[in-house]
Amino acid sequence: MNRGYIAEAVRTRIREQAQERCGYCLSAQQYVLGPLEIDHLIPQAYGGTDTEDNLWLACRMCNGFKGTQTHARDPVTGRRVRLFNPRRQQWTRHFAWSPEGTRIIGRTIRGRATVLALQLNHVMAILVRRAWVAAGWHPPID
Repeated sequence: MNRGYIAEAVRTRIREQAQERCGYCLSAQQYVLGPLEIDHLIPQAYGGTDTEDNLWLACRMCNGFKGTQTHARDPVTGRRVRLFNPRRQQWTRHFAWSPEGTRIIGRTIRGRATVLALQLNHVMAILVRRAWVAAGWHPPID
């Protein structure tokens, strides 16, 4: 497979597996402007491949803040840990929604580090989530 080329069939499978939502903030495709992007869990800059097991769906904001990061520091313990992997880990084990449904709370060392590194509670994300909550679209229910 050519580096940088991801077959349409693979893209389709990833969208289906991710249920058309960002693996980090759970934003649904139907509510975000622009298409959700294919994220390299291990960035190509660090040897990550275009194979399906290294790919997941991410919104532009999460993918942009993630960039080439693979690790981050937990704000509580100061330990450097791997970022949350939406392909291999369960979102609800590492994160929860705040009572009002607008903030993502890190429940584990990895969750807390990922919330900070990907700026999952960026002011713009919170503003948009408030509108989604008011419309009855958020938080997602699994």
